[in-house]
Amino acid sequence: MNISSEKRIRYGILALLFFGTTINYIDRQVIGLLKPTLEKEFNWTETDYSNIVMAFSAAYAIGLLGFGRWIDKIGTKLGYAVSVFFWSIAAVAHAFAKSTFGFGMARVGLGLAEAGNFPAAIKSVAEWFPKKERALATGIFNSGANVGAVVAPIMVPAILGAYGWQEAFVITGAIGFIWLIFWWKYYETPARHKKISKEEFDYIHSDNEVVLETEAPVKWITLFKIKQTWAFIFGKLLTDPVWWFFLFWLPSYFAETFNLDLKKPSLPLVIVYTATTIGSIGGGFLSSYLIKKGWNVQRARKTTMFIIAICVLPIMLAQFTQNIWVAVGLISLAAAAHQAWSANIFTTVSDYFPKKDISSVVGIGGMAGSVGGILFPLAIGMILDHFKLLGNITAGYNIIFIMCGSAYLLAWLIMHFLTNKKNS
Repeated sequence: MNISSEKRIRYGILALLFFGTTINYIDRQVIGLLKPTLEKEFNWTETDYSNIVMAFSAAYAIGLLGFGRWIDKIGTKLGYAVSVFFWSIAAVAHAFAKSTFGFGMARVGLGLAEAGNFPAAIKSVAEWFPKKERALATGIFNSGANVGAVVAPIMVPAILGAYGWQEAFVITGAIGFIWLIFWWKYYETPARHKKISKEEFDYIHSDNEVVLETEAPVKWITLFKIKQTWAFIFGKLLTDPVWWFFLFWLPSYFAETFNLDLKKPSLPLVIVYTATTIGSIGGGFLSSYLIKKGWNVQRARKTTMFIIAICVLPIMLAQFTQNIWVAVGLISLAAAAHQAWSANIFTTVSDYFPKKDISSVVGIGGMAGSVGGILFPLAIGMILDHFKLLGNITAGYNIIFIMCGSAYLLAWLIMHFLTNKKNS
């Protein structure tokens, strides 16, 4: 089976998911890169900024729950299109905010709409890839988040320097409307796609999981009675907030600890987020490789995720370095490990649940991750404001790194217990 024929359609679909996720993360990261500028413009404290991040996280949590169920009902094509359309509008709306409250409202709109990305993308992967390829496919499209995080530190400062902070929101927000044209023109499910070959269709369904498009998902409340749902919930609750920290606070961490100038393209941030791309694809590749070598799906996934959890631990050592490049190395390893974790934890949903219920479970777990994303920024704001008053904000970041380092191993232990066959 060669990639020029039998894989052409599904990898074209994967490219759409990759670029959609890239745009998703560019739009959400702009505010983190503009944080020093906006703090001066609107006289924000760390707590003010934390509240804005929390507003996004709360809206994202609500949006995940709603979009997850809705996409299972109406399908990926329309659901994803609606999500991108409204998040692009919300991203542009930041440019017209005149107050902290205005920014909060724009973040709420962005959070609600961006929540459709992962339920739609994970469901699309399950529709277009057999189980043995899903972790790698998820790792590839999820690496779009990392590419977005690499592009933004280059793109946003350049726009800020040339035009201003308002234009940074307008230009980045408008990209989503271009993507929408390609999505609407090229995406369909395999059963409806006019150009898919019989060989590729049969390969996609080679895991014998055939679900009629008219078959309804199970009742939403029923999903909460399944231990695998709770495994995904706790896995996301404990680890998602770490990525939010990397996304929204790393620029200011490097600025405040190592005097990094955020008005210029930032090489340390580019290195960190480039490493996450390697982690996302590598993590997806490892579990898919083990499955192809004959390991059962659960063993391959759990082993990979345990290795990933161990790789996050060294970030605790960041507190002992005065060298920016040592810090970049430790943080890069942890951030790459997070994306490797993300590629695998998303895939566990399609391991345990039928295609018709995937978006609903992803939405539920994603909501839990966003709840963590609400609580963790609150703690971050309090910790950093406290140590800023003491004149030692670096000590505050050190405490946060310890919390980040231990989160994944704890999550792995809980997930292992809940999905252990003896406890099922």
